[in-house]
Amino acid sequence: MNGHELLIGVTGGIAAYKTAAMVSRLVQAGAGVTVVMTEAATRFVGATTFEALTGRTVCNSLFDHPEYPLGGHVSLADKADVMCVAPATANFLAKAAHGIADDLLSTLYLAFPGPVVIAPAMNTVMWNQPAVRRNVQQLRDDGVHFIDPQDGWLSCRASGPGRMADPQQILDAIDRLLP
Repeated sequence: MNGHELLIGVTGGIAAYKTAAMVSRLVQAGAGVTVVMTEAATRFVGATTFEALTGRTVCNSLFDHPEYPLGGHVSLADKADVMCVAPATANFLAKAAHGIADDLLSTLYLAFPGPVVIAPAMNTVMWNQPAVRRNVQQLRDDGVHFIDPQDGWLSCRASGPGRMADPQQILDAIDRLLP
């Protein structure tokens, strides 16, 4: 990971705490990490956590970063080797599958020319919805690398598929995609 630039997208799910641990390990391995959070993600883990772990400003708006005069979606996409979205909600999967760009993360996904890793996390019923399954299949067909959710205890007090994969699995997938 040493010397590589990574984009980590964080969407609104309780599994965002696992992403913080993953980001810490990426930085310790020598990667430059920029975190992009959705508004909902900030309800689960604060931007300050990721800023402390990466030593970089967290990006969460299309328009609020003067250091990116061409737009964060363009500037960030140009400098990264791999993009990873973890956790990825059903909302993000739908946006990505249908080309909807209404926030920084979804716009960045569309502007990013390199390999993308997505680690979904959601309630079992949501994960099994036909619409979600179609969106996942579309993204797979588009070349996105998926780290499927695991079976296990979920924050909704149910057990089944939907837990975000272990951070090490995600790190291994990112490592395989680095040039």
